[in-house]
Amino acid sequence: MATSSGVGGLLGFLESKKNLAGCACGVAGVGLALTGAASAWWPVVVAGLYGAGALIAPPERAAAPVFDPNAELDVLRADFGLLREYLAGVDLPSAAGDRLTELMGFYEALLDPGWVAEVLVADPESVYAVSRAVRQDVPECVDTYNRTRWWARLTPGGESPERQLERQLDLLFEEAERLTADLREAEAGRQQSHTNYLQERGRS
Repeated sequence: MATSSGVGGLLGFLESKKNLAGCACGVAGVGLALTGAASAWWPVVVAGLYGAGALIAPPERAAAPVFDPNAELDVLRADFGLLREYLAGVDLPSAAGDRLTELMGFYEALLDPGWVAEVLVADPESVYAVSRAVRQDVPECVDTYNRTRWWARLTPGGESPERQLERQLDLLFEEAERLTADLREAEAGRQQSHTNYLQERGRS
């Protein structure tokens, strides 16, 4: 492993901009030596020119990391599966349960592999919104309902935990509808842009 690493490092240096620039200047020094301009000091001239070339060469630029946006969706799908397992073991009132089923259907349709997921992954803000809902909003709503329902038995009065949960799920459902509408509008905009492109190409 160490030998392989050393060879790789040597090859990397030989192909570096600094070494190539130094070699170019060193070749110029050899040319001066052949013409007699450097006389007996030609090794020093060649070495000096090599060093100067290496110093003035631009530094190597590290390649920017490339991220796979689909990898985030794969992780999010796995988390969505965990959420479904959690919800399957939770007892909810019928109205809230029906609303939650609709909401989960929205998220499932967005995350299902296919062209819809491709539209989703093209918009990082939408991916974040779905991620926040799946990983935070939905489980927090349900967990808070379960805890609040227990306390409500001891201190009845005020708005019921069931009603609070329904309101929260309604808000999340409205957010999911807006997100879907935005994605649909973005896809329609891309289609129109392609139509415009084809029209312009036809004119030219």
